[in-house]
Amino acid sequence: MINLLWTIYLGLLGTASLGYLLKGKYTTTLGKIDFVVSVITWIGLLGYVKHIQWLNPLTWKVITISGLLWEILFGMLLKDHQGEEILAEISIRKRRLLMFVTLVLTLGPLYYGLFRYSFG
Repeated sequence: MINLLWTIYLGLLGTASLGYLLKGKYTTTLGKIDFVVSVITWIGLLGYVKHIQWLNPLTWKVITISGLLWEILFGMLLKDHQGEEILAEISIRKRRLLMFVTLVLTLGPLYYGLFRYSFG
């Protein structure tokens, strides 16, 4: 049952990334870097779920830590959320808190799996 849930989560992550790619959302350099980071971390989670060892654990430790730092930096500071109409009425502090909670809920399982894959 757990593997089924992980597989569904992997499918959702892959579908979201592929959808953004097909819609042309990765137009900036930072967006392209974010896509590459997403694909690499997705491959690591796939290795964790399917019990396949790709690369060595040290490489995955570096990928896990740098990927997590990238997601926080990109998601909360570098990405331009200021122009979105839906967030225009919310203060910057509340906006950042909302983005952090969203990151934790959507990417928390990804980095939990990567952590288990690289440090477990």
